[in-house]
Amino acid sequence: MSDILRRSTLHNSVDPYAGARSGIPMPSTIKKPAHQSSMRMSLAGGGMRPPLYPPSGAVPSSNPRQSMLRSQNANPLLQSSTKQNYGRTPMSNSVRRGSVWGGNALVAGPSGSQTMKDPRPIRERSFQAKMRSEIFTWLQATEYDIAPSTLTNITGKDYRAIFHHLVQMLDPFYPFDQRLRFEDEFQPCLRAIKYPFASSIDNKWLAAPGSMHSWPALLAVLYWLVEMGKARLHYLESDDPTLQIPEKVPEEFTDPIHHQTLAFEYFSEAYVAFFHGADVFEDQERTLEEHYGRKNETTVTELAKENALLEQLRSEYEALQSAAAPLEKVQKDHGFLISDRAKFQDCLQRFEARKSHLIDTIAYEKAELESRSSTLEQLKAEQQRLSDVVKEQNLSPEEVIRMNTDHETLTRSLEDLRHKISETHKTVMSLEVSMTNRAAAAEETLDAYINLLNNLGLLPHVNTPQGDIDLVLQLNTATTNPHQMLVGADIRKIIKPTLSTIAESKRSERADVESERIKVDNELDQLTLECENVDEEVGETEKKVAGLNEQADDLRDAAQQESGLSNAEASRLEKELAHARTAALSSGMGAKSRLQALQFSYREQVTKVAKVKDETIRAIAKNSHDIALFKEEVSAQLRHLKEFVEEGS
Repeated sequence: MSDILRRSTLHNSVDPYAGARSGIPMPSTIKKPAHQSSMRMSLAGGGMRPPLYPPSGAVPSSNPRQSMLRSQNANPLLQSSTKQNYGRTPMSNSVRRGSVWGGNALVAGPSGSQTMKDPRPIRERSFQAKMRSEIFTWLQATEYDIAPSTLTNITGKDYRAIFHHLVQMLDPFYPFDQRLRFEDEFQPCLRAIKYPFASSIDNKWLAAPGSMHSWPALLAVLYWLVEMGKARLHYLESDDPTLQIPEKVPEEFTDPIHHQTLAFEYFSEAYVAFFHGADVFEDQERTLEEHYGRKNETTVTELAKENALLEQLRSEYEALQSAAAPLEKVQKDHGFLISDRAKFQDCLQRFEARKSHLIDTIAYEKAELESRSSTLEQLKAEQQRLSDVVKEQNLSPEEVIRMNTDHETLTRSLEDLRHKISETHKTVMSLEVSMTNRAAAAEETLDAYINLLNNLGLLPHVNTPQGDIDLVLQLNTATTNPHQMLVGADIRKIIKPTLSTIAESKRSERADVESERIKVDNELDQLTLECENVDEEVGETEKKVAGLNEQADDLRDAAQQESGLSNAEASRLEKELAHARTAALSSGMGAKSRLQALQFSYREQVTKVAKVKDETIRAIAKNSHDIALFKEEVSAQLRHLKEFVEEGS
C-alpha cells in the first residue's frame, strides 16, 4: 500500500491537475462524466504550479514526502520559459495559484449559509471505533507514524498534523500557511475540499478537539478525508479513460475521451513549443498523425477483411445461383434412400434365414446331448457291473492292501500334480501381469522420451560429427528374444554418448548465457551508479541555482534601493532648482551661475541613476538568461540519461 501511495504522489508531482482536468467525481462514488470538455482547466493555469515551501518554524510532519518539483524557484523574475508550468508573464505568475480542490473539478458542496446535519451516527461508540480503526489503518498505510492511543486522547497539535497529512494526500500542493492559526485555516480548507458538513463545525472546538462535544464531529472530518483519499487512490489506479493518460490510449478506440486525451496532449506540447519560440508544431502534429495513422491502419485492415469476406460470400452466392435446384438434389437423395431400403430388406431376409438355421442347429445339438447322456448312463452301469465282478474275485488281503496303497499313492501324486499345475498357472498369470505392467511403463517411458526429444528439437534426427543419428526408440513386446524388444540405435554405444554430448553442449551454452547475464547485471549496476552520481550532480546544481537566485534577489533589492535613493536625490535637486530659480529672479547673474551649477549636478545625478538602472537590468537579464540556459542544459542531459537507461534496460 505504501509503495502505491508513493507512486501516486510522484505522479501528482508531475501533473497535479491530472484528476482536475479529467473531472474527478466527489465524494467516494466515482462516475464517468458525460462531457469532459467543460471540466478541463485552462492551459495557462492547468499546468504545474510553483512548489509550496514550508515556512520557518513549521511543525515537521511524520511523513516528510518530497515533491519532484521542489527544486523550482517561485521567483517570477527567474522563472524559465522552458518549463511547461510557467506559461504566463512574470508579473501575473508571481501570484500563487489556488488549490485544484477549490475549482470546478469537484462536486459543489453546500453554501456557508446553509447548515447540513451529518446523517452518520457519529456519536455512537461502535461507529467511532470503526472510524478510529479506519483512520489509524490509513495513516499507517501512508507512512504516517502514529500511536494507537493518539486517536483516543488527541491534542490540538496532533489533530492539526493529522489533518494536514490527510489533506495533502488529496492535494499535495494545498497552500497551508504555518504562520496562521489552525482555527483560521480550518474552515477555508474544509470549504475548499467541499466537505459537506463544514457549516456544522465550530472553530472553537479546535482548542480542545478531544472533548466530548467536539470530538465526534472532528473525528468524522478525518474519517471523510480518509474515505476521499481511498477514493482518489482507487481512481488513480483504475486506468479510467477520464485520467487522460496518453500511454493508456489503445490503437483502436472510439471513446470521445480518448480523442480529448490526444487533443489535450497535442495542445500541451504545442503550448510548450510555442513558449520555446516555435511557430510551426511539426513534431507534435507528426506524433498525433502517427497515432491516428495506427488507428486508421487497424480500421483499413478490418475493412479489407470485411471486403474479402464479402467477396467470398458473393462468390458462394453466385455458385448457389449457378448450381442446380435443391429439389433435384433432394429427389436424387430420395432415390438413393429407396435403393438403400431395398438392400436393407434383403439383409433382413438373410438374417432371418440364418436365425432359422441356428434354431434348427440348436435343436439338433439338444438331441445329440440327450443321446450322449443315455450313452453315459450305459457306461456307468457297465462300470458298476465291472466293480461287482472285481468284488466277486478271490483276492488276498495283501493284494488288496497293495492295490489300495498304489491307488492312494497314485491319487496323492495326481493331487500334487494338479496343485503344481495350479501354482504354475498362478505364477504364469502373475508374471504375465507384471510383464504387461512393465511393458506399459516402458512404453510410457519411451513416449516421454519421444516427447522430450520433440521438445528439444532432436526429431527426426540430430546432426553430429559422426553424421545424422536417429534417436527414436520403439518397443516390440511381441518378440521372443529380449535383445530385440528395443527397435532402434544401440543405447549404450550410440544414443547415450550422443545425448551426453548434447547435454554437455547445452551446459556450456547455459554457462555462456549465465556469464552474459552477469555481465549485463554488472553494466546495469554501473549505469545505476552513474544515475546516482548524476542525481548528486543535479542536487549540487540545484543548490548553485538557489544561490544564483538569492544573488539575483539581492541585486534586485539593491537596484530598488539605489533607485529609491536616486529618486529622493532627484526630488531634492528639483526642489533646490526651483528655489534657485526663485532666488535668481532677485539676485541676478550670481544666482544664474549657481543655477547652472545645480543644473549640471542634477544632470550628472540623472545620468548616474540611469546608468545604475541600466547596469542592474542588464545584470538581472544576464543572470536570468544564464539560469535559463543552465536549466535547459540540465533538462537535456537528464532526458538523454533517461533515454540511455531505457534503451539499456
